[in-house]
Amino acid sequence: MRTMMTVGMMFVAAAVSGADWPVFRGNALQNGVVESKLPEKLELLWKFTPANPKFASIEGAVAIADGIVYAGSFDENLYAIDLKTGKQIWATKLGPIKASPSVRDKRVYVGDVDGKFHCVDAATGKPIWNFVTQGEISAGCNFAGDRILIGSHDETLYCLDKDGKQIWTFKTQGPVNGAAAVIGDKTFVAGCDSNLHVLDVAKGEELFAVELGGQAGATAAVKGDSVYVGTMNNQVLGIDLTKKKIDWTFEAPKRKQPFYSSAAVTDDLVIVGSRDKKVYAIDRKTGNSKWEWATDNRVDSSPAVVGNRVFVGSLDRVFYVLDTNTGGKLQDFELDAGILGSPAVGGSCVVVGTEKGTIYCFGGK
Repeated sequence: MRTMMTVGMMFVAAAVSGADWPVFRGNALQNGVVESKLPEKLELLWKFTPANPKFASIEGAVAIADGIVYAGSFDENLYAIDLKTGKQIWATKLGPIKASPSVRDKRVYVGDVDGKFHCVDAATGKPIWNFVTQGEISAGCNFAGDRILIGSHDETLYCLDKDGKQIWTFKTQGPVNGAAAVIGDKTFVAGCDSNLHVLDVAKGEELFAVELGGQAGATAAVKGDSVYVGTMNNQVLGIDLTKKKIDWTFEAPKRKQPFYSSAAVTDDLVIVGSRDKKVYAIDRKTGNSKWEWATDNRVDSSPAVVGNRVFVGSLDRVFYVLDTNTGGKLQDFELDAGILGSPAVGGSCVVVGTEKGTIYCFGGK
């Protein structure tokens, strides 16, 4: 995986531990694909249940860093859980959380539904600072060097420094639902104003925008010179950054439903879930369908890809392991509730949460 560091005003890639999943989609590109070692067959290693599961839905992905799982819950707690044992290390009450936590330099960052963005100490959970926005925060933050990028439903993408001080803001014409992807000196954000905005990270100035033809509730993923994002009008778009235009458009063929799932992007495929109850694999070059997998309920969970396996949950309560090349089912696990949250991969494990707030860890015994 990759993260970002700053040299002057240029943002260049630096390698981080392959055992970590520090941001919502695993890396700064937000593409949900990591190089990690996982056992051929997954087994349930542990499950963690919060003290008050009635109000503890997990809607985001967990973050994994240095052998610790960090999970935000609607019960207003941010949890730190030992990856090996599933035992709670600490819990800090912050506010109702649906966003995914992010980890960097021994700090954990997460926003809440009340619009506060929190920074806490990763070892103790002790709050360090918070930043107040004027709308719900539903997405995780991303990093560009020492800069922190976080979107809010107050129609703003914020850039903060490591001390929580505002560097710049960029106003959209609708709520920012997804996390900002980062590559080089650019960041990308799509939201409810039906545009993909391409910004200069240093200044927060818009370089150009691409009209999406529909609102985006998902995080855009970057691969090479292209960006991929689903919209609320039944489309997944492949956008050519060099040409600054849409390269191809994929539409689910039967039931017209939104794509709230964020795409996983491999060298060859764009893999994404839909509210039409299916997982789709789309040819990255042409936008044509390669395969589809039907579940029994909508798929808002964002897939993660490791090697030849796709990991994704559905509101049918089943956590699926699919073959990346064919879409065939390799394994499945029935959990205790529907799965809105997205899987995270780290430490030779896959971790995912449910609507009941239970966190499951799968790996090899």
